[in-house]
Amino acid sequence: MLLKKIMLLVAAAVPFIVAAQQTPSIIPQPVELKMKDGNFVIDQQTAIRYAVSQTEIKPAADFFAAAVQHISGINVPVNKAGKKIIDLVIDKSISSNSEAYQLTVTPSSVVIKATGYGGIIYGLQSILQTLPQVRTNAVLSVPCMEIKDEPRFKWRGMHLDVCRHFFSPEVIKEYIDLMASYKMNTFHWHLVDDQGWRIEIKKYPKLTQTGAWRVDHTDMVWGSRPQAQPGEAATYGGYYTQEQLKEIVAYAKVRNITIVPEIEMPGHVASAIASYPNLSCTQKPQLPLTGGNYNNMASNYCAGNEEVFTFLQDVLTEVMNIFPSTYIHVGGDEVDKDPWKKCAKCQQRIKDEHLKNEEELQSYFIKRIEKFIVSKNRKLIGWDEILEGGLAPEATVMSWRGESGGIEAAKMDHNVVMTPGSPCYFDHYQAGPEGEPLAIGGFNTVKKVYEYEPIPKELTGDKAKYVLGAQGNVWTEFISTTEYLEYMVLPRMLALAETVWTPAEKKNWIDFSRRLKAHFTAFDQKGLHYSPGNYTVDVKPVSENGKLKVALYCEVPAAEIYYTTDGSVPTLSSEKYVQPIAVNQTQTIRAVAVLNGKVMNLQPVQQSFVMHKAVGSNVSYQFAPSKSYMADGINSLTDGVRGKAATNKFWHGFSANNLVATVDMGEAKTISRISIGCMQSYRSWIFLPTAVKFETSVDGKTFTEVGTVKNDIATSVTELIMKDFAVTVNPAAVRYVRVTAYTLTSCPKGHPGEGKPAWTFADEIVVE
Repeated sequence: MLLKKIMLLVAAAVPFIVAAQQTPSIIPQPVELKMKDGNFVIDQQTAIRYAVSQTEIKPAADFFAAAVQHISGINVPVNKAGKKIIDLVIDKSISSNSEAYQLTVTPSSVVIKATGYGGIIYGLQSILQTLPQVRTNAVLSVPCMEIKDEPRFKWRGMHLDVCRHFFSPEVIKEYIDLMASYKMNTFHWHLVDDQGWRIEIKKYPKLTQTGAWRVDHTDMVWGSRPQAQPGEAATYGGYYTQEQLKEIVAYAKVRNITIVPEIEMPGHVASAIASYPNLSCTQKPQLPLTGGNYNNMASNYCAGNEEVFTFLQDVLTEVMNIFPSTYIHVGGDEVDKDPWKKCAKCQQRIKDEHLKNEEELQSYFIKRIEKFIVSKNRKLIGWDEILEGGLAPEATVMSWRGESGGIEAAKMDHNVVMTPGSPCYFDHYQAGPEGEPLAIGGFNTVKKVYEYEPIPKELTGDKAKYVLGAQGNVWTEFISTTEYLEYMVLPRMLALAETVWTPAEKKNWIDFSRRLKAHFTAFDQKGLHYSPGNYTVDVKPVSENGKLKVALYCEVPAAEIYYTTDGSVPTLSSEKYVQPIAVNQTQTIRAVAVLNGKVMNLQPVQQSFVMHKAVGSNVSYQFAPSKSYMADGINSLTDGVRGKAATNKFWHGFSANNLVATVDMGEAKTISRISIGCMQSYRSWIFLPTAVKFETSVDGKTFTEVGTVKNDIATSVTELIMKDFAVTVNPAAVRYVRVTAYTLTSCPKGHPGEGKPAWTFADEIVVE
């Protein structure tokens, strides 16, 4: 049913076009679109035509004919007589871009010229985005227009993790159809991970007999699920047969989508080890993982065991027989190297191969796999951790931990795909989080996705050419239903589609928002679940020169904001926001977004401000906070706001350096207490400082230490902790306060980031 639903959507992604001069709401925005007078009507006298010599066009012609059949029941014959013709022509002379197309619609004909098959499909998708909704007796009227169009980037991707949650072949086709509707061309299919092996490998049947199934704990949050116990039934999961996979590959090919399979290695393979324990360093039997509890569980292949490489070559051979893609994704991320340090075989491998450490052992592993993949005329792609210890000679890097890995690889003349967690992870919140379904964290709104620029400013000159494009990632620890999957993808995928297709200078958020409304109507009519947009009111404190003001913002262009300052629920009779609000006392601001007279928020946004003597003061740093964690600006530590669990808001982050912040209160003030709030979030590599030193000064030159507070919370504590470090001082008049929070040198032993820089997060310096 879901597949049928999305197939119908593909045939009509937007509502009726009611007038010839109305510009259709095409997404992504074409490079050039000119409207003409009149319409081309698709009816019983219409036929599709292509040259007999260009037989590669046939699947596209059949696809379009089937779409029209779904819309209205009209049978549009292919290469048969008709009074009105839709001509499909491959003409390589129109552009050097292999996916370019030109669409010309007149009252009597439609002509699509393209440099290749992909352009033919894209021209047809542009037509389909102008037609009525499905199952209608209305006239199928295509507005007369001329389009010249081609994509900006080669890699326009969407990813889906089917390991944390298994999605049926029908849902995968739904996902592919959604991608195709918006001219995405690469489906990155995450088929192997700790909690599930999803691809049938005939030579190793236990991979799916055992590794594809786990004990069902879907009623519990991912990170708190208990490990499986002997005797418990493993009933949750599934896998794809090779026949199903080949059929899906063919299905995607018709829609000009290449499927890139991901077969994880050398980490994230607990599912393989549960099936074949001899592949791990310990070689101990274990049950499939149920969630995020890894205690005493092996999740790495043994890099010193030759059996592992024989196994992987066998697996990859079967994978490559199913998937004809140029690229094979090998993962390579988040490898816990501690087992390798304890493994005699791995240490012998390091010695025999003259490697320096476990980072170089990982590089050896990836380079050896790449050599095999290249021998099969394919290319290796992996997450940016494959840079560690040395990048494989021909590898392509997928940059997810920000853009730094992609920048580094591009500067080394390696191709990269940009998919940074911010804003390309679609498992993150897109609104709220108040009123939103539970997500893994983060905050990536539609506007944030739309405004993303895949080419970092650091890549100048010919280095920019190594950025193949960008991709949206969907991890499914918290996404266990098709409805939730739809909701998290829509409409962010449409924003990304325009980002990777349309020239940067032609993008326009307001116009995109206008066009998006038509697609929302289509989603409603098809029963697809989607986020209506980020109506969350953004509360932005501006702290400067002893004054604190609060700006309110909603990214939906037409929305208005109403607010209260006494903590009451805002309504349409509350104060309408027109300019920043001065905050002179402790108070709570609550706000809602209103569109067409309707409050759009399930819950008002709420932010409390606590006044103290340093609120609004300017802050200077010895070491600047990370650009990724600037909160609301350089004076965030004096904005009167205490941070919450979301690390991307109201927290300043420091890594590798200490936090050394000097607060200038503008004039001498009598103080008796100083504190700073800090966070520990073990899984996010954030730890409380080892100690905090407090100093005061009258002139900003000579500082006197008034106290140092040591941390009493163990680095092994995994629960989220927010702690105030504070000192009481003898009342004295001072103008300057300096706080030094000593950052933990590196992540502690046993942590996934062991030995790598840890983070210090701070939210407010309170002076009383």
